Amino acid sequence: MDTSAIKEHFSSYQGERRGVLPDGLSLGAAHLKVSELDRSIAFYTDVLGLQLARREGPEAGLSAGRDELIVLHETPGARSVSRHSGLYHVALLYPSQHELARVAQRIMVSKTPIQGASDHGISEAIYLPDPDGNGIELASDYPRDTWPDLSNVDSIAPNPLDMGRLFNLVSGHEPEPEADPGTVVGHVHLHVGDVAEGLAFYRDLLGFDLVTYMDSAAFVSAGGYHHHLAFNVWQGKGAPPAPAEAAGLLHWTIELPTADDVMAARDRLSAGGVETEAISNGFAASDPWGIAFHVVS
Repeated sequence: MDTSAIKEHFSSYQGERRGVLPDGLSLGAAHLKVSELDRSIAFYTDVLGLQLARREGPEAGLSAGRDELIVLHETPGARSVSRHSGLYHVALLYPSQHELARVAQRIMVSKTPIQGASDHGISEAIYLPDPDGNGIELASDYPRDTWPDLSNVDSIAPNPLDMGRLFNLVSGHEPEPEADPGTVVGHVHLHVGDVAEGLAFYRDLLGFDLVTYMDSAAFVSAGGYHHHLAFNVWQGKGAPPAPAEAAGLLHWTIELPTADDVMAARDRLSAGGVETEAISNGFAASDPWGIAFHVVS
């Protein structure tokens, strides 16, 4: 691949950015619309090994024993709808290959269909939909000092995941019912209408760093991570916002180390003409396609 255009894109916005997000950034809970709460709770607990942390009316919070990772919101009539902006997948990041093998074992025993399994050189990943078609990635990272050049698209092109090697890690062991407490939300991947507009918003205003760029997708992060957020135009360039009846993402959550970091991010968005709304410990905002996110300390 000719990388000259990619390198040019990495440098083309120098001087235009309003600030950067801090290295201590992490992701909080992803809030998802589902059609049947009981059915979705069963999937996330029995198959993925999360625990039901709370249930309040049409809402349920799921964790791995610590903070909530997935929050389900029952919306009767919600259904999978294609060709719009919104969620591609949310990634649950397991603390080791062994823990990824444990969830793979639960998937196999429960006969849950998957959509794919890849080795990206930076991480290993299994992809599957929840009962409403919300995309879920289950991943574990390789050690950071083994990662290839993240700016080179070819170096992180996916290869098939060696499922046999993964299952060998748990050979002879019965499936364990719960995910490791070290499981976190690793990244969120979105469908958007335009990659350049996504970069103008998420990099130049909000303050993520560009890590990997291709014509149809971009991967951004803070602190040198391979990506906390990705966005693509694989649902079509100009894909509109999600319709009201679509299952999918209500909002995702960015966690920053301090209240000052949150205020700085809010000021950058406000200076760029983005409306924000105060919430507990932070603010809520939406990107150009109406995809909502919260920024909290």
